[in-house]
Amino acid sequence: MSALLELQNVHKRYGDFVAVDDVSVSIEPGEIFALLGPNGAGKTTLIGCITGLNTGFGGRIRVAGYDVARDYRITRRLVGLVPQELNYDAFFTVRELLAIQAGYFGVRPDDPRIDALLESFALADKADANTRWLSGGMKRRLMICKALVHDPVLLFLDEPTAGVDVELREELWEYVERLRDRGTTIVLTTHYIEEAEQLADRIGILNRGQLGRVASRDELMREFGDATLEVEVDAPIPASLISQWRGSLDVELVDPTTARLRYGAGGKDETHALIASLISAGLQLQRVDSKRSSLEEVFRTLVRRQRGGLDGDE
Repeated sequence: MSALLELQNVHKRYGDFVAVDDVSVSIEPGEIFALLGPNGAGKTTLIGCITGLNTGFGGRIRVAGYDVARDYRITRRLVGLVPQELNYDAFFTVRELLAIQAGYFGVRPDDPRIDALLESFALADKADANTRWLSGGMKRRLMICKALVHDPVLLFLDEPTAGVDVELREELWEYVERLRDRGTTIVLTTHYIEEAEQLADRIGILNRGQLGRVASRDELMREFGDATLEVEVDAPIPASLISQWRGSLDVELVDPTTARLRYGAGGKDETHALIASLISAGLQLQRVDSKRSSLEEVFRTLVRRQRGGLDGDE
């Protein structure tokens, strides 16, 4: 299946500052793609290039095969954007605002669709309320309704849950998953790593305008994740056993009765070997603790590595 979104060598400069630096990636139909990176990495600038908010970029961007610079009338109709900032006219009711938003894309007001959106985002009872009187969480929901009212095939969520409570965040996650299930392609930026972990099919790490590793969560964990197994036994561990381990295992002694094994995400056989050798030596297990890297730890590792590589090039 051909990609819905294709970026080829995209770059964007502001004077001498390079905000986006030679980014290439393809995103498949129905995929949730999480774009992660520290503040100032270029995430919002890149999204602006795709959605038409930023012009004058280099490279090529296509949505459903259409060039966003040449065929902008088509591509902007195919794309929805939920920006970081609350962005709406406070002089209209919720229903009026959504009808006007649809009109920007040449879509006639569709009350059944608007009602369905408002129902999905728990705003049905606010349909005729002035938008200025909505709570912060309701305004965030309204922003998502605005982005969806013209029924885009590609949806950008730029920090969609910033500043919302945990309950609303989980509700938004559920709706995003329903959108994906019906075929909407979603690009998500977030500082909540658990959000990417929960939702994303693939994750891309953007830092200083450059897109580094792009992979699924499981691939990232296998490649860059770390794990430890700590085993405590009922007597001091023999020196001969420690010497045997050090030929093939990354083991250290925490104290005379406790060994700590470090291994990659695929190292289950090594944990079995450590435990089996302790039992074979006649030692009884008192405690077994294991810990694996979180996606947030993997993200920090990748950003540090990418930052170090960029600094080394200067």
